Amino acid sequence: MGLDLLPVEAMGEVLALGQIEAAGAVRSALPAICDGAKAMADSLRGNGRLFYVAAGSSGLMAAADAMELGGTFGIPESRIRILMAGGIPTTASMPGDTEDATDGLATALADLNDADTVLTLSASGTTPYPMEAARLAAQAGATVIGIANNPDTPLLNIAVHAILLPTPAEVISGSTRMGAGTAQKIALNMLSTLMARHLGHIHDGMMVNMHADNIKLHGRARSIVCTITGADADTANDALRQTGGALKPAILIAAGAEGPAQAADLLSRSEGHLRPALRHLEARPKVK
Repeated sequence: MGLDLLPVEAMGEVLALGQIEAAGAVRSALPAICDGAKAMADSLRGNGRLFYVAAGSSGLMAAADAMELGGTFGIPESRIRILMAGGIPTTASMPGDTEDATDGLATALADLNDADTVLTLSASGTTPYPMEAARLAAQAGATVIGIANNPDTPLLNIAVHAILLPTPAEVISGSTRMGAGTAQKIALNMLSTLMARHLGHIHDGMMVNMHADNIKLHGRARSIVCTITGADADTANDALRQTGGALKPAILIAAGAEGPAQAADLLSRSEGHLRPALRHLEARPKVK
């Protein structure tokens, strides 16, 4: 009450504290987030795909996470699908009535199978669009991850991995882009990053499955090669040239692998995990 009567700085403090409190709600969901991340990794290890399905602000959070998976962790675009009620906006308009429009979902999800994982998001836990997607996914035998901010809601009840983010009431009532959206973004960041850990795409806090396809990423990749192997910049650049910018094999070449073919073989044997591949190189008999 009286929020609009506060001095601007005091209102800003209320808003900041609301965001901080919302972020803290994620901690109680840690076990479910960890389980969901493993399910996502299992889908990508096999022939499965990740489907992100949501509406409104939740849809924007979902799309942001899905779109980052390629550049950050090298997940192929073909393994990720984004379904947002009304489509991903290309303007500043995002009509609210689209969250009730479920007619096209059956067609969009027609090829779902039990190898896939479907992430569904809804602050209320009752939004028709992600609810219908979760129902169709369960019917197809896919693994359903449900993220909601209200307990004991239909979306969470359908999900195999139910992630409840018990955020407090929004400072601006009904504006779920605020606290609920903040918690959802954190949960999605955690899910995809823990998934990448299972897949071997993280090494000592560095993203090692990226593909250096621009000047910025090449510089980052070179730095990672040097940090992990102790190689100089010229050696790192040469390794990246040999792999066409693929970072994991470049690291192995800089560490002593005899070209891309051996690096690929080492990664295949270690199921994509860099650390055991590096240990294998270190354990090789030294040629005198």
